[in-house]
Amino acid sequence: MSLRELLGVDFPLVAFSHCRDVVAAVTNAGGFGVLGAQTFTPEQLDQELTWIDEHVGGRPYGADVIIPTSYASGPELVVPAGHRAFVADLLAAHGIDLTVDDALLAGRPTVREGLGEELLDVVFDHPVRLVANALGVPPPSMIRRAKATGVPVAALVGSREHALAQVRAGVDVVVAQGTEAGGHTGEVSTMVLVPEVVEAVAPVPVLAAGGIVTGRQVAAAVALGAAGAWTGSVWLTTREAGLPASTVRKLLAASSRDTVRSTARTGKPARQLASAWTSAWSTGPAALPMPVQGLLAEPVLRRLDTLADKGNEEAMALVTYFVGQGVGLMNAVAPAAEVVRAMAEDYLAATERLAGAS
Repeated sequence: MSLRELLGVDFPLVAFSHCRDVVAAVTNAGGFGVLGAQTFTPEQLDQELTWIDEHVGGRPYGADVIIPTSYASGPELVVPAGHRAFVADLLAAHGIDLTVDDALLAGRPTVREGLGEELLDVVFDHPVRLVANALGVPPPSMIRRAKATGVPVAALVGSREHALAQVRAGVDVVVAQGTEAGGHTGEVSTMVLVPEVVEAVAPVPVLAAGGIVTGRQVAAAVALGAAGAWTGSVWLTTREAGLPASTVRKLLAASSRDTVRSTARTGKPARQLASAWTSAWSTGPAALPMPVQGLLAEPVLRRLDTLADKGNEEAMALVTYFVGQGVGLMNAVAPAAEVVRAMAEDYLAATERLAGAS
């Protein structure tokens, strides 16, 4: 099935972003924007989706909601004193005066039982054309509710085995995400993973993901059998993305070799910018299980972002961000719509080259 049939778009490009402005800009330019909803409260998500509704004129978009299959609580969510001390020593070694205490960690993100279902309530109150689950197999309730409203369900996978499990669970679209991708990834490259998954789950449509930041890579994904591409990192350096200026500078300066799969931020292997933070954890204590590592890391890293934006070079050395190996091709800030147009032109040129080579 083509993306035109499934999602109502002509250009086979899906753009994941936590920023509503990026989602709307991509959708309005002919792609398919997907809002990462996991950082919002239900009230905030409703505001974000309402804003998108008001700015896309009925054009299609989707939402990505992470619903864990189990929830840690009570003592399991306590950050051990030894790990707090490790972070405090790391900050002190970089001359950063920041106390890693309860006051700092109080602003940490929380995941509670029932939150995912509340977010889904909001999502299905809006005219989304796709709902995605980025971590694990979507719970039966998500698939059941989506099918009842006629909304396709997508899920990200890093292996053939995971893809088969997703299809057995009732997923409509499989996103085969190679190790080049930013965020949580497996170990298999996009070039190998995509045809493997396409063959395993046919006729279920597959989107290729992982390191895709150009139109010629979208064309390559289609040549491998994918229905299109799922992209994320390339939107981080768009004008609408709203990242701290210091982080954008770091992204623009990075090469494809400047990322690392590390547990230092979430507790699970996630590709991000290599930094003094990821380096320290590679030789330090074992990362805490998800979500506890994030309860420690996220408040500290957010504070470091603020310090780096004020010109603190030591904080800048520690700052990291989820991004794929395609960062080496992200060399300028541009409006999201311009990125879509450039990718579409590059895609068409690549498909013409493919046709000429046959």
